[in-house]
This record gives sequence, structure tokens and C-alpha cells, in this order.
Amino acid sequence: MNIETWFLVIYFIAMAGIGVWTLKIGSKGSEGYLLGGRSLGAAVTALRLQSSSMSGYMFLGAGSLAYTKGYFSLWYAMGYIGGGVLNLSILGRRMRKLSQILGSLTSIEYLEHRYPSKWIRAIAAPVALFCIFFYVMSQFIAGGRGLEMVTGIPYAWALLIAVGVIVFYTFLGGYLAVAYTDFVQAIIMLIGMVWILIGCLQAVGGWTAGNEAVGQINPNLLTMWGPDGIESVQWGVIVGAVLVFSIGYMGWPHVNVSHMAMKRPSVARRASLYATGFNLLFIPAPYIVGIMALILLPTLDNPELAVFEVADTVLPNFAVGIVMAGIMAAIMSTADALLLQSGTIASQDLFQRFFKKDMSDQQSVWVSRFTVLVLAMIGYFVAVNDPPAVAEVVIFSTTVLGAAFVPVYIAAAWWKKANVPGAIWSMIAGTVSSVVWQLTGLVDVTGVDPMGVGIVCSTLALILVSLATQRSHPVPAHVLEALKETDKIGAIPAHMLTGQNDSLAGQVPKDV
Repeated sequence: MNIETWFLVIYFIAMAGIGVWTLKIGSKGSEGYLLGGRSLGAAVTALRLQSSSMSGYMFLGAGSLAYTKGYFSLWYAMGYIGGGVLNLSILGRRMRKLSQILGSLTSIEYLEHRYPSKWIRAIAAPVALFCIFFYVMSQFIAGGRGLEMVTGIPYAWALLIAVGVIVFYTFLGGYLAVAYTDFVQAIIMLIGMVWILIGCLQAVGGWTAGNEAVGQINPNLLTMWGPDGIESVQWGVIVGAVLVFSIGYMGWPHVNVSHMAMKRPSVARRASLYATGFNLLFIPAPYIVGIMALILLPTLDNPELAVFEVADTVLPNFAVGIVMAGIMAAIMSTADALLLQSGTIASQDLFQRFFKKDMSDQQSVWVSRFTVLVLAMIGYFVAVNDPPAVAEVVIFSTTVLGAAFVPVYIAAAWWKKANVPGAIWSMIAGTVSSVVWQLTGLVDVTGVDPMGVGIVCSTLALILVSLATQRSHPVPAHVLEALKETDKIGAIPAHMLTGQNDSLAGQVPKDV
């Protein structure tokens, strides 16, 4: 084996080891498996949230966008840089506190508890599961392609290895394994990407020389308007590009569960600082590398491999191994979160909620694990036979998730008049409008991104329907009381946790 492969082997063993290490906590019932005992501090919360939201897109999709669109691609980066602090500031403390008061173990269950109706979960769970499946499939594809390029192993076998390692530690340790592996993976991602950026800039003769060379290829690539110049700009697409990774991922269930797993609500404040620092260092790098790849790799056949190929071109062999571990870390940190969330939705939000309400904690954990295994197998076979473009799959999946769920998650913690009919119609409007806009080609016709359309439709539906149905469907008194308590900075009164299971009731925060 070459040195790059040895680094990856060591990395895979380390990630599997974390899964084994967390097995004991992950086996302590549903709460231990799904939320890691609500025990995570600021650094782990922040880096877990960021790494699980970035995915293989940052190493494949970002590089591809930059290679084909130049500095226009930075509209996506701008949204991403501020996304972490927005998410933690708007949802973090409130969602952590409200989810505990309501006794919620999953981010979909949290929605039903806030908007008390079985139809909330009946709509939210299938939409989330559908989008998450395609999202996780894109991570499998990215992992397989990365391993194939570095090791020379055929794509099918490389894909199988990548999927196998991810499933192994997710299957064993649940949320805690995902959180701690994501924390480690975020650090490896940062080191790897910064290393590629430094090597890339050295190879092109520095920042100024690199930009001059790109300008000779096409001066428009140096602007924020795309290769065809400002005359061809579709401002609606730009708005959607910023939205999808700024406010968009406040609607991603696999990301929002990070808020619920914090040790205490006050963790959100420090976590937002860690998230912002990480984003400023990490996010611009793959886009800049993709742009400079135009100079280093002018005949690249597949733009999605721009970051991979630049790393292989400008770095020494031992460094490529470390960098490839970073790339695999980005892919795996999202894939494991998506798989765990899929299992959670299947076991808690569908099977236990609608088919077997008396299911024990251990049975729930095993249903979740079985779902992880089944979805991984399906995803593998789809990815190995006809792999689509990673960037397209990621943007489509995350757009639908954001359009469907951003308003209901934000209103759940902030707007006391948001009620059941409003939430139901908001999710339906956001999902249908964003999917129709994308599939019918209205993006090209109107120049408006489906994320922008979806967010507007779901927000209007939530506000108008909630206000119109206040008398027929008032917000329940216990929810209003919980929201009033969530507004306060302080510990949750013990009387507000009565009726919860023992493991939840025992976790009253001792401070804010």
C-alpha cells in the first residue's frame, strides 16, 4: 500500500475505535443512543454542527462550482460562513430548553410536541427521510470517488469500504459516536483544507499571480457575476445561493438535533464563537482552490475532482494521505449524521409513533440500527450503479429540507401564535413549491432559486393560516407555558418536567 492509503487505514481504524468506545453510552436506551445523554459541550457541539452540515459538498461540489463559475461560487460560501452563528443564535438555546420541557428526543418529535398533532409527524417524517436519503447517497458517492482516486481501488469496492466504516461506528455508538467522530473529523478537515490551499497558492506563484492567470482565461471569472458577466446574472439564483447555506440549514433535522444534545442551553453562546472561527478558516478554502485549479489543471474532465486532483498535484505523498483523511472526514461527518437521523426518524417518528407505541428503548435502538443498515445498503446500490453529480443532489436535498422546515423550526421557539394548521400548510407549501420549481425548470425561466420560492411560500402559509385559525385551533396552554419559560434565561423549574421519563426529568440544567 502507498503512504496515502496507510493514512486512510489509520484514520478509519480511529473512527471505528470511537464507535466502540461510545458503545456503552449508546446502548443506554433511546436517549443515550439518539442524543448522547444530552452531554455535549460547546466545542463538540459547534464542530459537530458545522462538519455535519458541510459534507463532501465542500470538497467536491464547492470545487466544481468554483472551477466552472469562478468567484461567483463565493455567494454560496458567504451564506455558509454566517450559517453557524445564525443557527446557534436563533435556535440553539431556545430549542435546547424547549425540547427538554416538552420531553422531545428527536428533532421531528420536537415539532409534533410544539404543534400537537399526529399529522405534523406524519408529514414531516417522510419528507425528511426522503431528502436525507438522497443527501446521504451523495456522501457515499463522494467517499467512493475519493478512495478510488487515492488508492486505485475500483469505485465499487472503494464505495463499499467508505460505507462500511461509516455504518460500523454509527451502528454501534449512536449520537455520541457521531458527535465525537464529527469533532475529530472537523479538525482533520480544517488541517487538510488549509494545507491544500497553501500548497495550491505556492504552486500558482501566490494570490496575485494566480488571479492574473485566471483573468487571462476569462476576466469574468474574477468577478462575482459568473463567466458570462453581469448581463447574465440571475439575482434570484444569487439570493437562493446565500439562503441555502445560511438560514437554509436551520431546517435540517440532522443539524438541529445538535441543539437538543447540548449539556445545557448556555452552551449555545460559546458554540457560536467556535463555529464562526471554524467557518472563517475553512469555508473560503475549497472555493479558492477550485478557482486556482483552472491554472493547475486546465484540461480537467470532471470538475468535481478539482480539489482532489490539486491536492495530488501540489502536495508531497505523505501530506496527500493526511489531506485525503481530511476529505474523507468531511464526507463521513455528514454521512454518519444523516444515517443516524434516518434511523431516528424511522424508529421514533414513524414506527414507534404509528405502529408500535409500547416499543421499549432497546427495541427502538435496534429499529434505528436496522434502518441505518438498510438505508446504507440501498444507498450503496443506487450510488454504485448510476451515481449522479454530488453538487446537484446536495443542493436539491438541502433546498427542499430548508424550504419545508425553516419557518416551522424558527416559529416553534419564537412565535406563540404558530399553530398546528399553520405548521402543516407551511411544510406542504415549502416542499411542493421548491420541488415543482426545481423539476419544471422554472429556475431557468424566472431566474429565481427554489430555496427563495420555498421559504417565501412556507413562511406565508405559516403566518396566514396560523392567524386565520387562532380560534378554531388555539395553541395549547401547556405549550404557551413552555414558550414563556423558554423566553427566560435560567434553569427549568422542576414542576415543568413532571410526566417525562426518568432519564429526561433528571437532566434539569443547574445553570443557564
